Amino acid sequence: MKIAILCPTFYIYQGISRVAEHQAKEFLEKGNEVAIFCFKSNMEPPLGVKLNILGMPENYLGRRIYRLLFPLDFPKLIKWVPKLRSYDIIYSHAEPLHWLAYLAKKKYGTKYVYYNHHFNPPSAYPTFVERFYIKLRFIQTKWLVRRADSAISISEYSRNMLKEQVGKDSIVIYNSIDVQRFHSGIDGSRIRQKHNLGNVPVVLFIGEVSPTKGIHLLIQSFNEVTRIVPKAKLLIVGAHPYKKYLETLNKISNDSVIFTGPVPDEEVPYYYAACDVYATASIWEGFDMPVAEAQNCGKPVVAFDVGPHREVIKSGKLGKLVPTKDTKAMATAILNFIDENELQGTLLKPMDKI
Repeated sequence: MKIAILCPTFYIYQGISRVAEHQAKEFLEKGNEVAIFCFKSNMEPPLGVKLNILGMPENYLGRRIYRLLFPLDFPKLIKWVPKLRSYDIIYSHAEPLHWLAYLAKKKYGTKYVYYNHHFNPPSAYPTFVERFYIKLRFIQTKWLVRRADSAISISEYSRNMLKEQVGKDSIVIYNSIDVQRFHSGIDGSRIRQKHNLGNVPVVLFIGEVSPTKGIHLLIQSFNEVTRIVPKAKLLIVGAHPYKKYLETLNKISNDSVIFTGPVPDEEVPYYYAACDVYATASIWEGFDMPVAEAQNCGKPVVAFDVGPHREVIKSGKLGKLVPTKDTKAMATAILNFIDENELQGTLLKPMDKI
């Protein structure tokens, strides 16, 4: 069987890209011919999977406008829709590439499966322009999703949201973790040496540095942690495309917060291994792959009780959910997972003051 996987950007750290990559591997191992179609990529596809790059504007504003106007890019549609004719099934992971799947279905009868990750609500964005932009994208997405032959959701939460927002049901297939890469017993000392961390407690976040990931809330929580454990460090790993947001984050950060930017894909498991606690202040998720990867590496996870986190995060020794946007509760949970020896007996009394 010939299978096409549509994923707007095939990027390291991007959850949708990780799912598409793993999906491609699984289909390939079952003897299928697999191809990935995307606008841009900064990672290699699995061996044996063909990567097709459509191209898009380089600058940030141009890319955002292009996503809205993609159905008007007739030269690109004329070029790429016919290339999908020979495929038996198309899995489309995110707009605006749903247009290719829909047009291939309409013109050639190709089966179009919508892969539902989640819709970021407009309220998750700080400015009116961004909220309006998200609303326009959501209108397009709803129209295209309703025309899919079937749908897959990555969690029960995502399934319920799809039914509520679009009126379309789906089956649930939880995201799979690459257990050959993410497992306990990995030596993270190289990462500690790279960032001069020594033996201090390390809190880690991996993902895009964006408002919906609540990085500002994570830093606020961590600032409370450093009141108790001044030597602790927060590693924030990932690209930061929102320049103004990054400026805001820098203003509330001190030298205990390290923005690494993107790191090589092969180093990611070692970052999990190097940390004491993985923490995320994300306020909207469809699954949250990094928390699952961190737990598979044997690391405790602290997260807000939002979306699918109750489905993904193992409570107890490997996880703690705290009320959404409650930075003090997050700080308390992080401290409770840090080695008590590092706290030097100061945990209980100072925590009463947070």
